[in-house]
Amino acid sequence: MSLSNSQSFFQPPPSDSDDEVNSLPSSTTGSSVDDDEYVSDAEREWRESLQQIELLLTMVLVPYVGKYFGRKAAYWGWAKFMTWKYPVEIVVTSPTSFKAAGAVEAAASI
Repeated sequence: MSLSNSQSFFQPPPSDSDDEVNSLPSSTTGSSVDDDEYVSDAEREWRESLQQIELLLTMVLVPYVGKYFGRKAAYWGWAKFMTWKYPVEIVVTSPTSFKAAGAVEAAASI
């Protein structure tokens, strides 16, 4: 029972499907704005939002993070210098409160 390629596929009976498609009403948009203007508006809004995110990062987040890690590096460097120059041992008793105090001090002047 072998079927040839032409018999293995279902072929619908011929009909006037082109006439059915042509009889459908064409959809026209009533607005005078074409797709290029929609794309350019969306692209303009996207670039504006990227610019706002960039401003947020450069004006708020980067200075805050830099100040926090700068103070942390300064405390570390000062502790290393003091242990080298004088025989003192600097111990942070509560690292979480030390980090929280650093974060509060960094945010104090912003």
